[in-house]
Amino acid sequence: MKNNIIKTSLFSLVAAALLAVPVVSRAADATNTPAATAPVPKKNGALPFHGKVASVDATAMTFTVGTLTIAVTSTTKISKDGQPATFADITTGATVGGSYKKDAAGKLTAGSVRIGEKKKKAAAAQ
Repeated sequence: MKNNIIKTSLFSLVAAALLAVPVVSRAADATNTPAATAPVPKKNGALPFHGKVASVDATAMTFTVGTLTIAVTSTTKISKDGQPATFADITTGATVGGSYKKDAAGKLTAGSVRIGEKKKKAAAAQ
């Protein structure tokens, strides 16, 4: 009888330990996870812009479209009517479009600038 009580007690302790392990493990996982944060946009993804140029600053090599002040660098690809162009071709009132990237400091840098209206695809066969 004494042997039976020892076996039952030992079985009960092992069963309780097996039940407690997953609970302790889940508790540890919940405290180790970082707090939820807002999703971070892709760092290498370019954002589009389009509109009329409100102002041009030749000294700073920037132009403003709407509320965006976009910088132009030596790596920016500028085109006008499908041909390569320069920063001097960007004038106040011109329609522009393209893409820009935002750096960690919040500065917007143009990756590409297209001056003029976007060319529409050829009309359907006439």
